Amino acid sequence: MGEGMAGWRATAKYLSYRGLGTAMGRMPEPLSRGLAGGVARVMAWRGGPDLEMNQRHLQRVLASECAEGVRPDPVLVRRWSRRTFTEYSHYWADGARLPYVDEAGVRARFRFERGEQLIRDAVGRGRGVVMALPHVGSWEWGGAWLALEGMPMTAVVERLEPEALFDWFVAQREAMGLHAVPLGDGSGSVILRALGDGAVTGLVSDRDLVGNGVEVEFFGERTTLPAGPATVALRTGAALLPAVVYSGPGNWHTAVVHPELNATRTGSLRADVARLTQEMAHCFEEFIRRHPEQWHLYQPNWPSDRSCQ
Repeated sequence: MGEGMAGWRATAKYLSYRGLGTAMGRMPEPLSRGLAGGVARVMAWRGGPDLEMNQRHLQRVLASECAEGVRPDPVLVRRWSRRTFTEYSHYWADGARLPYVDEAGVRARFRFERGEQLIRDAVGRGRGVVMALPHVGSWEWGGAWLALEGMPMTAVVERLEPEALFDWFVAQREAMGLHAVPLGDGSGSVILRALGDGAVTGLVSDRDLVGNGVEVEFFGERTTLPAGPATVALRTGAALLPAVVYSGPGNWHTAVVHPELNATRTGSLRADVARLTQEMAHCFEEFIRRHPEQWHLYQPNWPSDRSCQ
């Protein structure tokens, strides 16, 4: 009885999410954004653990721009945090529409503020590219553009439940030329093979999901971030490029690519991984400070966060 109920719930969740995603992808954009935004506003005003955790993160971001000893206004922090819900709704609405956008539509809505040539030069060297990404904006639009330019990305993503929902998600990304690999055993091997072929890989790296990352200082507090980007760059010679794709301005998606981090061995592998991961953290700080409302992070990310759950 229990297994049957769990199976029914999984099927219902899959059908609901797939049906909603398909509907949002096919309906006019103003309507899909409006519906998603309405749900987001209700969630933001209702509050709860997600809002409270996000406020902790934004408190750190805004404090990093204040004079020493000055704390951000709590009202301002809460306002920014509520805005993240609206931006997150845009992420889901735009992500649902992306599989139904043709080549001309992707090109018409994607632009580089800086760094396009950095990617092309790195790909041209044939050593592979590791793009380190934060949970900011919509990196999948960048993946769609790369595929159109003959530089398809292999990206490691969090697995969704139920499995049927994740398989549907992966199939949609494959149709856009974006190869999505579930995080876990075997994902590292897939990334190494892709880099060995000189391909572009994407690693969302501002959250240590596995719990075995490298200790860094991130927005003034010690935490851990994934060691994967630095480790594979050092071991393979691939270019390590921190990057972000912001939502906006307007209905654009704007890419910013940081110059390649120096993945030359200077000491022990452990020391170099720590050095590069800290440099990556500083790049993420720069990206996030620019648009903190687009940082989609509602889970604990610092050790002190877990005491507040």
